[in-house]
Amino acid sequence: MKYYFSRMRGHSRPSPRKPLTKIAWSWLAAFVGIYLVSYISQALSTSTTDNMFLIGSFGASAVLLYGTPQAEYAQPRNLIGGHLLSALIGITIYKLVPQDVMLASALAVSLAIVVMHFTVTLHPPGGATALIAVIGSDQVHSLGYLFVLFPVLLGAAVLLVVALLVNNLSANPKRHYPTFWW
Repeated sequence: MKYYFSRMRGHSRPSPRKPLTKIAWSWLAAFVGIYLVSYISQALSTSTTDNMFLIGSFGASAVLLYGTPQAEYAQPRNLIGGHLLSALIGITIYKLVPQDVMLASALAVSLAIVVMHFTVTLHPPGGATALIAVIGSDQVHSLGYLFVLFPVLLGAAVLLVVALLVNNLSANPKRHYPTFWW
């Protein structure tokens, strides 16, 4: 038992802060990416308070794509595949178990992780996408499987295009994006 708890202490130090240039590139890309998704959301919405195309998991995707563009989880395969598969699972689970939000939430996120592992598309924000499909508003639920295309695919595609454009503007050869596609 003592050994079990000793494993929770950690065994190394955190990484040092990144250089200001990397922070600046991350800021620029995140600003442009989220602004464009917000702009598209507002342009396509039917009311001034509706931000249907701006889902919370895109914020986490922005951290990966623009803050750690070399990370495996930030690559196009993971971004697109992780979000799409998770959205499909989330919508399906909501349709099968709409009356039990706790069960549906747990099933959606856990099954999304399993499917992302099997398809080698693990993208941590995908778990949030699956959860949003279950706990989202009536508007999200009324979209049904269209949720997979709009906002998920459209938003992920916009974030991807911005990652391709901005991450490759840097003269730093270590900041290129992507490291792999599929």
